[in-house]
Amino acid sequence: MSPFQEKIGIAVSKKEALFDESLGRYALRSTFAGAYLTMSTAVGIIGADVISGQFPALARFVFTFIFAIGLVYVLVFGGELATSNMMYLTTGVYYKHISWKKAVLILLYCTLFNFVGALILAWLFNQSFSFLTLSDKSFLVNAVNIKLGKSDWSNFFEGITANMFVNMAILGFLLLKEESSKFFIAVSAIFMFVFLINEHLVANFASFMLLAFNDLSQNVVAFNITNVLHQWLVVFFGNWVGAGLLIGIAYAWLNQTNTKYKEN
Repeated sequence: MSPFQEKIGIAVSKKEALFDESLGRYALRSTFAGAYLTMSTAVGIIGADVISGQFPALARFVFTFIFAIGLVYVLVFGGELATSNMMYLTTGVYYKHISWKKAVLILLYCTLFNFVGALILAWLFNQSFSFLTLSDKSFLVNAVNIKLGKSDWSNFFEGITANMFVNMAILGFLLLKEESSKFFIAVSAIFMFVFLINEHLVANFASFMLLAFNDLSQNVVAFNITNVLHQWLVVFFGNWVGAGLLIGIAYAWLNQTNTKYKEN
């Protein structure tokens, strides 16, 4: 067994054990993951709006950097994130550490409570001064307009690339030893997909729910439950391909070699 397979096996076994022992605890860890990404999304939106008044070109940089810190919170504080579980669980199935049925069940359960976390924090932020005073030119309105204006193919392909970046960050945390290196690879990888405006399911939970509880939602014509759920579904499958196939199974296959060219 390669070191990579062993680390995947340990991670998958830990997730499955918690899921089997306590659905409540697994739900709370998943809720926290959605909450942490919503927290960084909310602060990033306000940061982008503040700086855009003087330096409009910097708004995207500010939002992207602040949002990226949210994934570090998820990793450090043990949140269960659906888009990283797409890599872990799919690779676990490939290595026969877990069945497809159990992997899909855990993934869907995790996704549901990532959404719950985003929902709760989005409501809380919309009771605050900063979100009660958003203008119709807010970064949030523009971001959701862009996301809902994309075609299905665009959302699907961008879902693939977004979750490749995310799981590069996850693998960095799994394989690297130095804490500073882990922080750098996590923030840099997330920065790249967000700056490209690629599509990440849980990030979309955050931005869409932050808008849903705000009066500005009326300014986005396409913002209705049918369009939102449709966008999320397409992005979900794109994210799964990016994480499960192009990162997870690809590295699982690469590490099934008799040479020393393996991830440690």
